[in-house]
Amino acid sequence: MAEVKRRAYREWDYWGKPVPPFGDQAARMLIIGLAPAAHGGNRTGRMFTGDRSGDFLYRALYETGFASQPESQARGDGLKLTDVYITAAVRCAPPDNKPALVELQNCRKYLEREIDQLVDLRVVVALGKLAFDAYLGILRDRGIIRSRAAFRFGHNVQYEVAGAPVLVGSYHPSQQNTSTGKLTAEMLREVFERARSICSS
Repeated sequence: MAEVKRRAYREWDYWGKPVPPFGDQAARMLIIGLAPAAHGGNRTGRMFTGDRSGDFLYRALYETGFASQPESQARGDGLKLTDVYITAAVRCAPPDNKPALVELQNCRKYLEREIDQLVDLRVVVALGKLAFDAYLGILRDRGIIRSRAAFRFGHNVQYEVAGAPVLVGSYHPSQQNTSTGKLTAEMLREVFERARSICSS
């Protein structure tokens, strides 16, 4: 994937490696995305950095007090996250942005380790149904929930989970969702206003 460059970035050395998580180690909120974007995180080496999805996400985080600036174009651009940690269900950019089941399985151990390390976690925001299901799969296999059937994905839908952080679903800030109006800036901001309230309760 890293070898297939967009013309606008043909002079860039693409990251071409698994993209690490990013954020505050003492975070009370965890954001789980799907995977690094081919010309965003895969190019810059940081989650949601250097693409329109990231612009949309970081603006909402900035407006709700979780990010120090409203956009992020490159690692080392000064962006700091407070009380939030960002990761993904899959660590490498998948073909056509559709990870295979084996990719989700191979990357799951990293997501589990991050969840365990965030000892102050109060809320998990899952961006998109695949991230939502990946997180629920971990809860099911750990015996925290019996099945995923009771958890229907929806935007800004909240679930209280005994023995785990509150789960909030959100549409993914993909260009497809934001350009069609399926996800607006106000809708995404409302998700993080809800998360802020949960963190503070």
